[in-house]
Amino acid sequence: QVQLVESGGGLVQAGDSLRLSCAASGSIFSVNSMGWYRQAPGKERELVAYITSGGSTNYADSVKGRYTISRDNANNTVYLQIDSLKPEDTAVFYCFLYHPIDGMNYWGKGTPVTVSS
Repeated sequence: QVQLVESGGGLVQAGDSLRLSCAASGSIFSVNSMGWYRQAPGKERELVAYITSGGSTNYADSVKGRYTISRDNANNTVYLQIDSLKPEDTAVFYCFLYHPIDGMNYWGKGTPVTVSS
């Protein structure tokens, strides 16, 4: 089993920056992907970004240029830096870890981000 704990969310103002963190623990394979989804009020959950254990990154088109994903493999932690926050970034952000070797996907409980205008 894998446990994921997110942190860093909160209430911020438009234009601010925020860094979300997600620490994974448990039975983690060395080859994996970690990333973030977000779910805005009244909308479906959408993929924001992910990063492989090898360092390859992928972003949703809607966040390119303002979101930066990174990871610390030694500590099984993934980060999401969000700059120039906008009210439309308001969402619950969920961390995930994917094991390609067995197809298992694990989720955190989410951390809310609220951006006031």
